[in-house]
Amino acid sequence: MLDRSHVVTAVAAVAATVGVLHCYKSIKEAENPEVQSPPRSVERQYSEELIEEQLARNYAFLGDDGMRAVRNQRIVVVGVGGVGSWVATMLVRAGVGHIKLIDFDQVTLSSLNRHAVATTKDVGISKVNCLKNHLSQVAPWVNIEVENSLWTLDQGEQLIYGKDGQWNPTFVIDCIDNIDTKVDLLEYCFNKGLKVISSGGAACKNDPTRLNVADISKTEEDALSRQVRVRLKKRGILKGIPVVFSAEKPDPRKAQLLPITEEELAKGDVDQLTALRNFRVRILPVLGTMPGMFGLTIATYVLCQVAGYPMEPVEGKNRYHNYESFLTGLGAQLIRLGVKDNRVPIKLSEVPYILEEVWRGKSPISGYSTRLVLSQWDPKKPLSVQNMVVMTKEEMKVHEQRILLGSDTFADVYSPEVLALVAQRFADEQYYSQFR
Repeated sequence: MLDRSHVVTAVAAVAATVGVLHCYKSIKEAENPEVQSPPRSVERQYSEELIEEQLARNYAFLGDDGMRAVRNQRIVVVGVGGVGSWVATMLVRAGVGHIKLIDFDQVTLSSLNRHAVATTKDVGISKVNCLKNHLSQVAPWVNIEVENSLWTLDQGEQLIYGKDGQWNPTFVIDCIDNIDTKVDLLEYCFNKGLKVISSGGAACKNDPTRLNVADISKTEEDALSRQVRVRLKKRGILKGIPVVFSAEKPDPRKAQLLPITEEELAKGDVDQLTALRNFRVRILPVLGTMPGMFGLTIATYVLCQVAGYPMEPVEGKNRYHNYESFLTGLGAQLIRLGVKDNRVPIKLSEVPYILEEVWRGKSPISGYSTRLVLSQWDPKKPLSVQNMVVMTKEEMKVHEQRILLGSDTFADVYSPEVLALVAQRFADEQYYSQFR
């Protein structure tokens, strides 16, 4: 005999399903191209209760205020191929209220190894319409606008802000793989004060542990980002643009750039992607999983940013070859300080935790993530995980002279903001240490 609670649950599930089908019925009706609904009122056609149920996990994670911010976003994704299609898909699934997709290209058979939603039936249609067709069935209350066009400076204003100039984006996501267009878009957003994030190159990459999020000024091992950085510098932009990129180093045992054929040469413009001279984007070897990881990383970053959810990317990850030198340098410092027992009280396996997790891969003094060392912080306390700080070599020399060997106080040397940050990092480590 069935338990009453099971019956009630089953009935509720059926009722909810019927409600969803009833609400989604209008989608099939909307497939008639002659029928056009006002885009700004589309959300009102669907039950708010059902929308919140579909987004329940996001509400539980980001909270009501965070999700309110997410649903009020007006996000532009420029380039919706391997990376951009995953960005758009996850932003729509997350409930972003308004999204605009800009791309001039069509779905091809070779797109199917990495595109988020395309099937063989989509081959030959525009990438923007392919996404809209699929994602409208996932979240019909989301206003999805498309521009089947190449973004250029000449028409960039109209594509992003709309013909009436009222679209007013809250975030722009760059997933373009042509350098000239990419640089133009990033400069445009920077000068306009638009929030923007850029995707580096996913071609010839296969190690997901090397994915990073950092400012354009701190990208590494990414030919595309390097060329973009050089060109932006010439335009007076040195930093201020976050980039998702892979710090994976080239390896002769791994996929290499495919040789360009006579047929490709005959088409001209083979230097479109200057970071990889004489190669077209479409002939770069791409492992289908990697563009998806880039796209998911971008979408996660954007959602956390707009929702105000804590997120502080670690800079300069994967410094395995440097970890031993951190211990060696710390031991040398103990000798300089005249400590009789100069054995370093931490293991090599603890260095990545201290460097990457506790100090986020950068100095709390300057924010720099290069030429880093570990240094004792307070001379009155024994050296331990909660009494060592990551800093640059130059900062360590000053710290030794004035604090560890000198008579200056912390207030004499450091600003209140630096001291507060150091104290916060130590408090974080004390909390996390109970789980180690």
